[in-house]
Amino acid sequence: MKRLLPFLITILCSLQVLSSDNEALEIALTNVEQDVVAWRRHFHENPELSNREFETAKTIAAQLRELNMDSVVTGVAHTGVVATLIGAKPGPAVALRADMDALPVSEKTGLSFASKAKGQYNDSEVDVMHACGHDMHVAMLLGAAKVLADNRDQLAGSVKFIFQPAEEGAPAGERGGAELMIEEGVLGGKVKPDAIMGLHVWPVPLGTLNYRAGSFMAGAESFTITVNGEQTHGSSPWRGVDPIFVSGQIMTALQAIPSRYLDITKGPAVITIGSIHGGVRSNIIPDQVVMAGTIRTFDAGERDVLHEKLKKTVEGIASAAGAEAIVDIGSYYPITGNDPKLLKRMMPTLDWAAGVDKVVEHPLITGAEDFSFFQEKIPGLFLMLGVNDPGVAAGDSPANHSPLFSPNEDAMIVGVRALVGFAMDYADISKDQ
Repeated sequence: MKRLLPFLITILCSLQVLSSDNEALEIALTNVEQDVVAWRRHFHENPELSNREFETAKTIAAQLRELNMDSVVTGVAHTGVVATLIGAKPGPAVALRADMDALPVSEKTGLSFASKAKGQYNDSEVDVMHACGHDMHVAMLLGAAKVLADNRDQLAGSVKFIFQPAEEGAPAGERGGAELMIEEGVLGGKVKPDAIMGLHVWPVPLGTLNYRAGSFMAGAESFTITVNGEQTHGSSPWRGVDPIFVSGQIMTALQAIPSRYLDITKGPAVITIGSIHGGVRSNIIPDQVVMAGTIRTFDAGERDVLHEKLKKTVEGIASAAGAEAIVDIGSYYPITGNDPKLLKRMMPTLDWAAGVDKVVEHPLITGAEDFSFFQEKIPGLFLMLGVNDPGVAAGDSPANHSPLFSPNEDAMIVGVRALVGFAMDYADISKDQ
């Protein structure tokens, strides 16, 4: 019964995508599927790291120029590509975004088109793999661009296609990603999008579109804690100040912050120490320990509380032991979510794209996405596309960033349909806003 009302809304409100007038659209969607698979396999076999997506960008730009876009701009935020398509009918502008970069991961999928690429990461040569599905994201957006270009006569308004570099983070000492694209004007110019949509492949049931109104993915930031003590012989700890012992107390105490000082009704929070370095041998107490970690939050106010408690806890423990501790909190990826009003209005389109029973509410995700920077400027949707093999439940397949991550390509046409539907239908839903 819960899905009956959305089903009726689908019938009544999605006539623009389900009507006989869109037979050409359905034919174009069918015809593009093989292209999308071929593009995905090409990008998977030839991955490139963040801010180094040179050949990826060339291939994307060449494909877009073949589609007779109104403009194709390269070199945005180093390697980004932005294309604009102006529809035959007047209407608002929207943006569709895909990320392009791969990861320093050694592929173990055994696929015939598995990556053999190498790259430079932290001054070392590494294997490179599309272990997070960005190859699929690019292929689906190219597919949507082709379908929309072939059906320009039905398009009301304009579409910006944003192919973004460095979602996984720019190399040390560089800037990049969504934030830099925005600074360089990707949301401005003659065509200014009123809304934006992105997709991310996710190891959940095949072909599902997974959403959550409001906060969906966590805000994320890195931090370091430097504990300065006083070096001495390991046999005589009382003659110095042991930063390793102090660091152990800090690591334990940090876990009390989410459980005892934050309002958990506003959303969960995570503090993780991912690395700790100090000392050179067993019988020397060093003078310094450096810890590095990550923070994940879903509420801006509770994030402020966490920061305050983190610094007070660290500094207080260090001071009590006669040590000094310095907390440095790094750059921040804001919370990624779904604009509730936009999501509600686009639900019939999502039902059309995937099927009424395949549009699923999803739990909070503690991973982070720099798509959030776009959503700080304009309303947006960010959905997870299920890519598990048929019958494989969530959690029963290799996850993103695994060397075994091998998403099912059959899901991609659902992603293409969702992107196309968003671009085609936004003009109609925006009339009611």
